[in-house]
Amino acid sequence: MGRKLWVWLVAISFVLLLSACAEESSEEVSKQTTNDAQQEELPYNPPSLDDLDPEDPKTEYIKYGEQVFNETNVVLEEQVGNDLSCQSCHANGGLSQNSSMVGVTTQFPQYRPREGVVFTLEDRINGCMVRSMNGEEIAEDSKEMRSLMSYLQYISQGIEEGEDIPWRMKNTMKEIPEPDVERGEELFTSKSCISCHAADGSGTGTNTGPALWGDNSFNDGAGMSRMVKMAGYLQNNMPPGEGEQLSDQEAADLAAYILSHERPIWEGHETDWPKGGRPTDIIDQDRRKQIREGTFDWTEIDNIIPAEKQ
Repeated sequence: MGRKLWVWLVAISFVLLLSACAEESSEEVSKQTTNDAQQEELPYNPPSLDDLDPEDPKTEYIKYGEQVFNETNVVLEEQVGNDLSCQSCHANGGLSQNSSMVGVTTQFPQYRPREGVVFTLEDRINGCMVRSMNGEEIAEDSKEMRSLMSYLQYISQGIEEGEDIPWRMKNTMKEIPEPDVERGEELFTSKSCISCHAADGSGTGTNTGPALWGDNSFNDGAGMSRMVKMAGYLQNNMPPGEGEQLSDQEAADLAAYILSHERPIWEGHETDWPKGGRPTDIIDQDRRKQIREGTFDWTEIDNIIPAEKQ
């Protein structure tokens, strides 16, 4: 082989090597940048239950607390009045970035205007039991309550008391476009809501999800019976996974459609908000009927932006 040819081949090989290294380096930088971005997006880093010490007597309670959280209607069958669990609203054992329970223990006691008193976290859990679960309270000295508190304390490690936890504040839509129930019904199918919740909202779809209306859903005293809460929750959490986020109008239409259906009735409406300030967006039995009949005036709700002003 001539010297010139040999030099030329060496040069070409060197260029190819540099190119390959540069490409690999670029891929690594890209991967690292993606990992860094994902890490930056995570608002919290709760400890894993895999790290629990099996010799620690608290471990039994923490693990049982996770079970109570995820399978509330099974573990507390006699006290839950529907087919819901804590996880029905707070996915992945409350660890999901949407509707997260991480840090919740640092936010109590807190004043609750709906009840007009200061609530402990145990009070808040029991509020969910009688409203969202349409059932009965859990005794504060029971193993189930102690376990729930132990679990929530465990996943809240690293969050300071009173610290701002913005991921808990997303499920509210402050300004709601005037909804169209018929559009909401169409979206319920086109957005594949029926695949998890079934066409009748019973939660017996292909991928079983919680019941959205009917006897096995939350009662109309629950926070989710408010338009600002339901629309905000839908936009923040649905569709699950990598689906495209709902627009304000789509979330409003779906919320109106879901809340137009019958559900268990809360008998304590008259005693809620004892010191005033009752919100105008609660969808009770009378309003559900008016919505279905097409006679409800959406402008009765302060947060609604009339269609002509959009």
